Amino acid sequence: MLLSTAYFPPVAWFALAARDMTLSPERVVPSHILLEACENYQKQSYRNRCYILAGDGPQMLQVPVVHRADMAIRSVLVDYSTPWVVRTQRALDAAYQTSAWYDCYRDELAALLQAKPETLWELNLSTLRWCLRHLGIVCELSPTSEFSLPDTGADDYREVIHPKRADTVLESLGLEKPYYQVFRDRMGGFTPGMSCLDLLFNEGPDSILWLKKV
Repeated sequence: MLLSTAYFPPVAWFALAARDMTLSPERVVPSHILLEACENYQKQSYRNRCYILAGDGPQMLQVPVVHRADMAIRSVLVDYSTPWVVRTQRALDAAYQTSAWYDCYRDELAALLQAKPETLWELNLSTLRWCLRHLGIVCELSPTSEFSLPDTGADDYREVIHPKRADTVLESLGLEKPYYQVFRDRMGGFTPGMSCLDLLFNEGPDSILWLKKV
């Protein structure tokens, strides 16, 4: 399966990561994802942004990057000249401090961001692995060695999950269903398309049961 790197991407990204994982009392067989490592950085994508559910609706959290001539995805530098890490932590506190599992993950997540990796690739790789581990998904991540042109292959999801486009990933996997959200009553019901953090903070270790329809 081929996916683009992403910063705390939506639940659909991890539903795909969990799709091919075998989960049974006898054994666990990991899934395998190829992360596109040979593309150029794309603006306004999940590569450097995610959406959480705040009290007044979806809120975008963005990682600022340094724009320069070389924007190969593995060379993009994170811009730490503004206190975006602190702002991210405050936004997460405000949105999820009353959720069932936020306190269990808060300090570890804060330390992950405060490590300040130099590149967006390194930041995303560390956060993806952190999310996979806590969501209960056993998955091997491998970078691509060359860029392949888009085709009609069912396993190429590089441009399917995008904030500017509607996707049917969860519907195709039979996962188009609500989970508990703190502000569901205020929002008038379930809000889809949120970061995987929304699922994790609300469902905790049971997230894998939602992702695997157990």
